[in-house]
Amino acid sequence: MKRIILVITLLALLAALPLAAACNTTAPATTKPAASPTPTPTPTPAAPIELSYSIFFPPTHLNAILGSLWGKELETRSNGRVKVTAYPGGTLTPAAKVYDGVVQGITDMGMSVLAYTVGRFPASELVDLPHGYPNGWVATMVANDFYQHFKPAEFDDVHVLYFHAHGPSVVLTTKKPVRKMEDLKGLIIRSTGVGAKIMTALGAQGNGAAQGEAYELMSKGIIDGSYTPREVLKGWNQAEVVKYVTGCYDVGSTANMFVVMNKAKWALLPAEIQRLVDALNTEWIDKHGKVWTYYDQVAMDYLKTFADREVITLPADEMARWVKVAVDPLISTYITEKTALKLPAQEYQDYLLKQVSYFARQAPTSESMMQQVKKDLEPLIPASK
Repeated sequence: MKRIILVITLLALLAALPLAAACNTTAPATTKPAASPTPTPTPTPAAPIELSYSIFFPPTHLNAILGSLWGKELETRSNGRVKVTAYPGGTLTPAAKVYDGVVQGITDMGMSVLAYTVGRFPASELVDLPHGYPNGWVATMVANDFYQHFKPAEFDDVHVLYFHAHGPSVVLTTKKPVRKMEDLKGLIIRSTGVGAKIMTALGAQGNGAAQGEAYELMSKGIIDGSYTPREVLKGWNQAEVVKYVTGCYDVGSTANMFVVMNKAKWALLPAEIQRLVDALNTEWIDKHGKVWTYYDQVAMDYLKTFADREVITLPADEMARWVKVAVDPLISTYITEKTALKLPAQEYQDYLLKQVSYFARQAPTSESMMQQVKKDLEPLIPASK
């Protein structure tokens, strides 16, 4: 019996061994999947440099169109790093406030007329005086050359981009033709800067309204006319109210127009962007000069589409009277006054005369300038409503 119990006990122990082994087996460790590497974030493109550009010309004027194209071309050449928003028609700052608006940082860039702020640019006033400019291209080249040669301190509060200037001024009148100096007596003629001095010397009463106001003032009879380049007949639609055009080219002054940038804004531009701007400026000087020459021609053609319009050419002896009365004293007074201000006025005058002669010899033909503007820019003029 004891033997039987022993055998049963041994058998029970043998049966329990596999179970015990199973209980003592260590479970295999769970292998976690390897973590995926954190992707490198795509860098956010840098925001473009924003520039605001105040232009006093109306949006339909080719000089305003050129200003807008300058901005678009800079955006293209900089691969979108710079974006220029143009505000034509004086919508951001009025014509006479454009320069101060740039200085004060109200706008980053501006285009307007130096003569709208009388006395602020004593050296550059000389460019506006009659110097026998044959057309706007020559006047534009001389204006830029004068600045680059003398770098007058009057522009130290901005960064100058470039200048452009129209062809010789003429007398426009709405009711009374001007055939001799005495015909100007008593007339109220819109004129600014040097032009105002010329008109006053010849017997007219000046009116310093900006170009954008001239149409309305003439149409309402508040002024009798304007001393201005021929281009306004087309560019500002003044042929609609002007009846007489008196060509007085020997006393034909110009109006120097600036394109400037806020000095602090310029300093913030990367060097490669500054180089792009400099290259653009050189190209645009030529374009503006050609536009001014183009406008003088098409303006006279436009005038002829209206009935009862007359173009008056002064006889040589009458023209000589105007020069003696208005031009010679102006030049003499300028030299005396600016010399007293410690400016090298006589040097300015001698240099300017030399450069007018030089650029007149370098000028493209009027026909070639007309063709280029008609091809490249005329199609961009918005259609009249």
